[in-house]
Amino acid sequence: MKSLMIQGAGSNVGKSMLVAGLCRAARLRGYSVAPFKPQNMSNNAAVSADGGEIGRAQALQALACGIEPHTDMNPVLLKPESETGSQVVVQGKRIATVKARDYAALKPSLMAPVLQSFQRLKAQYDLVIVEGAGSPAEVNLRRGDIANMGFARAADCPVILTGDIDRGGVIAQIVGTQAVLEAGDNAMIAGFIINKFRGDPRLFDDGYRLIEARTAWRGFGVVPFFADAHKLPAEDALDLPSARGLGGFKIAALALSRIANFDDLDPLAQEPGVHLTMVRAGEVIPADTDLVIIPGSKSTRGDLAFLRAQGWDVDLAAHLRRGGWVLGICGGYQMLGSLVRDPLGLEGPAGETAGLGHLAVQTEMTPDKRLTRTKAVHATSGLAMQGYEIHIGRTDGADRARAFAFIDGAPEGAVSANGRVMGSYLHGMFADDGFRAAFLRQIGAQASDLAYGAGVEVVLDALAAHLEQCLDVEGLLALAR
Repeated sequence: MKSLMIQGAGSNVGKSMLVAGLCRAARLRGYSVAPFKPQNMSNNAAVSADGGEIGRAQALQALACGIEPHTDMNPVLLKPESETGSQVVVQGKRIATVKARDYAALKPSLMAPVLQSFQRLKAQYDLVIVEGAGSPAEVNLRRGDIANMGFARAADCPVILTGDIDRGGVIAQIVGTQAVLEAGDNAMIAGFIINKFRGDPRLFDDGYRLIEARTAWRGFGVVPFFADAHKLPAEDALDLPSARGLGGFKIAALALSRIANFDDLDPLAQEPGVHLTMVRAGEVIPADTDLVIIPGSKSTRGDLAFLRAQGWDVDLAAHLRRGGWVLGICGGYQMLGSLVRDPLGLEGPAGETAGLGHLAVQTEMTPDKRLTRTKAVHATSGLAMQGYEIHIGRTDGADRARAFAFIDGAPEGAVSANGRVMGSYLHGMFADDGFRAAFLRQIGAQASDLAYGAGVEVVLDALAAHLEQCLDVEGLLALAR
């Protein structure tokens, strides 16, 4: 019943990937192991086995452990809905939407469910590998902290600090963290890791020894950049490359300001016949695009305004006039309709917003949130498919008579009269190899025999082997208590 925590000397230093790799390495060594992240901030969520939602990174880490994701693995999830406010999900269920300044007052009350979930995991597994959030060096956020040192001290969990050498300044990252932490927090840190090194790691020997000398912390290794990291689901939309794949069939996905569950795109990006482009703010939808995907959003009406501000509504209309295809997933499906109503102000100010009008449907936001793993049948191909739903809002209208899929015989989603515009609430559908191949053929693309899920398993094994080669994994596991 032991635990070890990986914290970062900054944001986006590769904590999630390190935890996934260490989880798989521990599993291959014969441990029963589980991941844990006390507090996560992400709109990329997964539906857990117990019917709640957690960060997508913890779902990937659970896969690395060979277990089902559970809400105890990420007891506090913050899902940003605006620049100043987030939905707060506790042990898988939404409890409130709060402004950033008000979350500080709520935070101390969340330590109890965090520790409750942590202790439940510790009681079930040999080892729990914990991921911090952001950086403990953000000492202005230390009061009431549940994500980094506040948790580590409450749970008596030893900490390894990770620095990202790829962005530069890694010596200052780690030595500076020690300089700003109070003595009690520093005492929790047992060592450090240098992550994302490109080139010959021996070139950093002097810097490595300098960090050891300045901090008196033990170094556990230098991790070379892991080239296949892009084949695993990304947690942060900023990590999505602008373009992936060299195929001739061109897909453009809109990088909405509150984009959610964007790992829907990963299986398509790995198809050899596909070239996937993320269209970002200030860019136009390329004229030679075959399929435009409007992905999920944490703020449908807000992202409708964002979409129009980029001129993408005009681009979409031109794309359809050229005979292109459009698919909206979840929030993207809602945007394709004629109207989105939010009378209770569940995603922002109460009111309604005109949709894009490419599907004859309307959506009304409702307090009940649908969180479920789903088995469906694709209407066009008749193939069984699997995915998950994670949304508020009910959508209905004339185009629902042409379903995208069927769930227990009931229609799901909608298709336009000419068949070129499709909408669905089903996330994760493209991870289903049979459906993905059928869908690509339907819209004129070349399908392959890509086994996406099996490929993720191969990459996790390779990641574990990568860490075994460059880190003192035995020493890290020995630290756990």
